[in-house]
Amino acid sequence: MQRRTDKLTEALGARAVLFDGAMGTEIYKRGVFINRSYDEVSVSQPDLVREIHQAYLSAGAEVLTTNTFGANRMRLAPFGLDERADEINAASARLARQVAGGRAWVVGSMGPVGAALAPVGKLSPGEIFAVFRDQARVLAENGVDAFLLETFANLHEMWQAVRAVRAVCDLPIIGSVTFPPEPLGREGYRGTTPEEAAKVMDGWRLDGIGVNCSHGPRGVLEQAEALLSATSRPVIAMPNAGMPQVVEGRTIYLAGPEYMAEYARRLAQIGVRGIGGCCGTTPAMIKEMRTYLRSISPVHVAVSAPVANAEGALLSRGSPPLPVAERSSFAKKLQAGKFCVSVELDPPKGVEAHKAVEGAAMLHQAGIDVVNIADGPRAVARMGPAALSQLVRARTPALETVVHYCCRDRNLLGMQMDLLGAHALGLHNILAVTGDPPKMGTYPDATAVFDIDSIGLISFIQLLNRGLDFAGEPVGGQTALFVGAGCNPGAVDVGLEAARFGRKVEAGAEYFFSQPVFDQDLLLRFLDRTAAHADVPFLVGIMPLVSTRNAEFLHNEVPGMQIPAPVLAAMRAAPSREAQREVGIEVARETLAAVKAHPRVRGVYVYPPFGSYRAVLRVLEGIVEGITDPIPVDAGLARPL
Repeated sequence: MQRRTDKLTEALGARAVLFDGAMGTEIYKRGVFINRSYDEVSVSQPDLVREIHQAYLSAGAEVLTTNTFGANRMRLAPFGLDERADEINAASARLARQVAGGRAWVVGSMGPVGAALAPVGKLSPGEIFAVFRDQARVLAENGVDAFLLETFANLHEMWQAVRAVRAVCDLPIIGSVTFPPEPLGREGYRGTTPEEAAKVMDGWRLDGIGVNCSHGPRGVLEQAEALLSATSRPVIAMPNAGMPQVVEGRTIYLAGPEYMAEYARRLAQIGVRGIGGCCGTTPAMIKEMRTYLRSISPVHVAVSAPVANAEGALLSRGSPPLPVAERSSFAKKLQAGKFCVSVELDPPKGVEAHKAVEGAAMLHQAGIDVVNIADGPRAVARMGPAALSQLVRARTPALETVVHYCCRDRNLLGMQMDLLGAHALGLHNILAVTGDPPKMGTYPDATAVFDIDSIGLISFIQLLNRGLDFAGEPVGGQTALFVGAGCNPGAVDVGLEAARFGRKVEAGAEYFFSQPVFDQDLLLRFLDRTAAHADVPFLVGIMPLVSTRNAEFLHNEVPGMQIPAPVLAAMRAAPSREAQREVGIEVARETLAAVKAHPRVRGVYVYPPFGSYRAVLRVLEGIVEGITDPIPVDAGLARPL
């Protein structure tokens, strides 16, 4: 079977790749006592190991790790298995490859030899090199795609493992260290900081540098941050499922799947490229991690060739799409160069949509170009955006809506039906979003779908615009959907966000709405990074802050929301909640006035603070031409919206 080595290194350079979890603790859970060699189980009980690999693959792991962590002849010797090292390594590699079946990469696991090097111990570097070389040779001969040198606490020993792998093959190498809970001197990594370890490993020209085991998710997150600050190579992180506990004579790990998944999300958001689990990590945890990771950095699975080839020969079978300016009034305005204003409507959690519908009518009267309706933001169950759009259009026929469409909840079949229906109903403005994972919201046990992410959805919509379905077959007519995408100028990994921006444009995104921007310099840096796509309309997000508590929450707990220190200080200095709201509106006005002059900014996307549509008008009045509050302050009328 052909190896997929190059694609693994490419993936690690571009996005978060999901590795599998623990092997040893899974074998232990299945009744194998700790007085046995767990590596030898690949020979004596291959179905058990195969079952574990399959569980991780089914959970969504993209990388399977061979059951060979301790399969070097020095660690096998106490079990009387040193002469069978080649047999054990070969069997383990073949098992992983059989289960992977081309659907996942296979990495050969190599751990320490379990004895100290001279001068502390009796082993010479040459002896350890020979042991690692023998193991690496068998793994390479039996089809691994790369090597994972994991749980090394000694720098000198890992270097011998690196040398050994390179002596037998040119496959990629990922080196992963472990940091003991307490510093144990200066030998190797013991007492060495992650930054110092990364700098040394960086000189080895590895394909990935990582941390595993160690202190559990929280400690590994901190160590991964330190590694990222010291190397430009892909960083890998695979924490334990917390610290082990002995319960009724059995050693178990008490961290839950949601806890592990939350830290997987945080690791991805700081820029970690390979994420998995070490001791105690289960297939259930990997499944939860997959859901969280797909919500922020989705795995791009080639569900079918047509989408992957959407810009190639396949599209020649369809019809030319309708010109962009003819698809909707909103599209025509943007294409004509008008500075457009979009305001987000807040879908109700129940059946009563009066506030949103009347708010939309008032906004239209005030001069707003379009309203947009989110699709279950933060995975909270609300009225569907298509239904609310129809209610808004029934009340205000001249007002167009932008319907957010989320990949989280629909499979490919449902997506095609929904999008054809949206076109038929006249809902031509679509914002393609990946969606937040269900664990964040109303029903945490709900199943996430994520057949494709927002990039795949954009490609899909452009196929429909040419009259083709997801399989590249004619659908009977063609849609006229104006498809946009979201972006976050304040993303933790702005390089990855800029790269995804480009991929969305390549897929067919025709306009962008940004997440709220509070730092003008941050926005300017993002616009510079995406300057190659200056012709695509960009609407900048503006959100008036409502209180000091609101500002501090966004700054400290919402990734990508960076509130400048002067703004936080001004909010804190305001003597009352009402005064804090006024500061928030004034900051929003200043931000809008400053960014509006940028040639890339073609409009504004305003988030009403807690559903206050009148606060939106206060932000816009006097800055955006043609926006006026339709109800004067002195009219004696209630102003609830």
